[in-house]
Amino acid sequence: MSRFDRYLLSQFLMLFGFFALILVAVYWVNRAVSLFDRLIGDGQSALVFLEMTVLTLPNVIRMVLPVAAFAASAYVTNRLSRESELVVMQATGFSSFRLARPVLYFGLIVAMIMMVLVNVLVPASRQALSERQAAITENVTSRMLRPGVFQFPVEGITLYIRDITETGELRDIYLADARNPEARTSYTSKRGYLSKNVSGPKLVLVDGMAQTLSHQGMRLAVTHFADFTYDLDSLFGPGGGARRDDGTLSTWELLTADQALASETGRSLSLLIWEGHNRLAQPFLATAAALIGFSALLIGAFSRFGLWRQLLGGSVGLVLVQMIANGAESIGIRDARLWPLVWAAPLTGLALSAVLLWWSQRETRPRRAAA
Repeated sequence: MSRFDRYLLSQFLMLFGFFALILVAVYWVNRAVSLFDRLIGDGQSALVFLEMTVLTLPNVIRMVLPVAAFAASAYVTNRLSRESELVVMQATGFSSFRLARPVLYFGLIVAMIMMVLVNVLVPASRQALSERQAAITENVTSRMLRPGVFQFPVEGITLYIRDITETGELRDIYLADARNPEARTSYTSKRGYLSKNVSGPKLVLVDGMAQTLSHQGMRLAVTHFADFTYDLDSLFGPGGGARRDDGTLSTWELLTADQALASETGRSLSLLIWEGHNRLAQPFLATAAALIGFSALLIGAFSRFGLWRQLLGGSVGLVLVQMIANGAESIGIRDARLWPLVWAAPLTGLALSAVLLWWSQRETRPRRAAA
């Protein structure tokens, strides 16, 4: 690597770190405010809030890295253009494609960082976040089951427990569910207990009765039961969830997904396969963004008013690439055989940057000949 390449690469990496830090901080603050209100409202400590926010950081960083790469590339190119450093290098015989070589190195470095994030850190953090949320939900459920108090966890639900023994057994339970506009159901039980399940916390009622009053015709149906299980997810929020989250699956599991895994996650097979290939293609969007930011600012002559037109054109090109990515996803998730469309956006971005580099080189030829 030549001295010029190392110089440009160091400038790109320095500005990339700055822009990434700013974007992550802005996005993280917006997410942290709502998370803080929810956790503190549930009685959680600041340590739990810090743990949850740290687990969300890998996904936040993944989303802002392509934008940070584009911003760093455009900013450094604009500064080099204003200080005539690019003009000097072009005068020594460097073509636009030669000038873009350190930008390509920079884009590949960012792609490697994103590859680690998308395929390793983000799935691991989402798995840990899911397990932590399930534990918090179970703790909140246990705290809200207070004896001797009528509780209204959500609208239409009334819960009363006369006593809770030292062993955790619930005595004399009354539960009324009036969320159905056509009927109201009341459960009474002499005893019960709280059960932890992979699908979330369950309230098990033993030796009780269910009374359902139909509002149409005012009919009352009475059912006696020896034991009855009531799902508390709708009262206190979902727990662990019986289904696995596709975001916690490894890339290999997604690439080799079958119908059994699709049924387990509740997702379509084509969506799982698309997500697996998208984890391999998505990092190269950062490479395309860096090259677009550099090549767009090479077009046009020097102006005292700056390169705002070229910067606007580069932003439009970046938006176009993202629109292609969204359109390809909406088509590709319909059929598992259409997964190659996942590479449409990165290849379009690279092709667009190559066209811009060729066009900028074509514009400089008449001026060199006249000189």
